[in-house]
Amino acid sequence: MARARESLIDLDATPYYHCINRCIRRSYLCGDDKYSGNNFDHRRTWLVDRIKYLSTVFSIDIAAYAIMSNHYHLVLKVNRDEALNLTNDEVIERWYQLYHGCILVDRYRSGEKLNAAYMFRINEIVNEWRIRLYDISWFMRSLNEFIARKANKEDDCTGKFWEGRFKSQALLDESAILSCMMYVDLNPIRAKMVGSLIGSDFTSIQERIKQYQSFKKQDKSKNSKSNKKPEFTVLQQPKLLLEFGCSMDKNTIPFTLFDYLELADFSSRLIVPNKRGSVLKTTPKILAVLNIEVDSWLNTIQHFRRHYANFAGSKSSLMKCAHSHNHSWYKGSA
Repeated sequence: MARARESLIDLDATPYYHCINRCIRRSYLCGDDKYSGNNFDHRRTWLVDRIKYLSTVFSIDIAAYAIMSNHYHLVLKVNRDEALNLTNDEVIERWYQLYHGCILVDRYRSGEKLNAAYMFRINEIVNEWRIRLYDISWFMRSLNEFIARKANKEDDCTGKFWEGRFKSQALLDESAILSCMMYVDLNPIRAKMVGSLIGSDFTSIQERIKQYQSFKKQDKSKNSKSNKKPEFTVLQQPKLLLEFGCSMDKNTIPFTLFDYLELADFSSRLIVPNKRGSVLKTTPKILAVLNIEVDSWLNTIQHFRRHYANFAGSKSSLMKCAHSHNHSWYKGSA
């Protein structure tokens, strides 16, 4: 039975959420459709571009994404504090990037002097928009509706493009965030579409690796041309993706980029055991820090959605969240 979205999104419990949506009526986001003979790879670009654009409007950051043939995965982080600290004018400007707004606000934007009653009503409207700017449902609505309209126009048809409302999982602790991001980033490898991380097109892991390789190349070239002692430069991460940082900085993903890339490489070799160089002598330290065994890790990143329902995390995190919502347990806590 479907549950109300407000019972699934609890920002007091966690700002991180895993969202999934799937196409319907034999529709494709990418690849060759054997029925029509058309190739739809360009639609994956639509999705990536729209996701990144929306992240600049909404106070919602993109931690990970993977665009597959008929569905997509997102790991989102809601930045409620940012939205609450926006001025009314900033909220209006953001909202008008996506929607027409209303006549009363149009008059305010034009510089017209309005009485107190009008200004009170404008504040009410703006506060409603402010809440929507950190609402995952509005983010997903702006994404899915845009793609559906564009695909229907291209297919010269009407009707539903998505099979239903998006599915979401709340990621309650660091182990859930890490394993879910890895589950998303390794989707093409797990589906045997590609054999390497760098070959995983339209994924956040490919984007992060390319950015990292580009930075290392530029840094090496810069220092090789100088006779001075090598300079320390700050690693530049993809601009429109949530940055890796540390557990002390709430505005970043609570791990270092190097640890994550090391773990991603390690995990890809676990999933593809016959891959060249798959035998690794050492286990990534991030698993030891989080006290996660390799066998348990492999099982989780392969079957993340089977392990959990709408909430994911350690048994203690799941039980704590369940009790706060007046439930006795959540799937994965037993």
